[in-house]
Amino acid sequence: MRVMRDGDGYRYLPKTVAAGDGDRDLSAPLTRYYTEAGSPPGRWRGNGLDGIGLADGGRVAEQHLELLLGHGLHPLTAAPLGRAYPKYPSPAGRIANRVAALDPAIPPGQVAGVVARIETEEHAGPTRRACAGYDLTLSPPR
Repeated sequence: MRVMRDGDGYRYLPKTVAAGDGDRDLSAPLTRYYTEAGSPPGRWRGNGLDGIGLADGGRVAEQHLELLLGHGLHPLTAAPLGRAYPKYPSPAGRIANRVAALDPAIPPGQVAGVVARIETEEHAGPTRRACAGYDLTLSPPR
């Protein structure tokens, strides 16, 4: 199992799974995967396909993965599917927001200490990233 995050989280599929569980440079096309024996090309399967107009058993291309998993868009039409992935501020963004909201009455000699404490707190906490909301199973045909 692997959590697929928004943006480029889907890239592990064409980099490893679609490359025959190997590691390939993403700038190289998937030609070897489609022409050599081994793992067959991905196919759309599942109960939710009718809801977005995909045919069961249709071939999945790399650009389909990018649209669906990378951007949350329909894999063929690029139309939005539901809500867009939420955007969470980075630690640097959270620090900037908190520093901008500091009370201007803080004495200048204490500002550096307050900023240092904010930086420590924000770097200690987790960074939130959106996860793709799909029930996705990757398995070889049986």
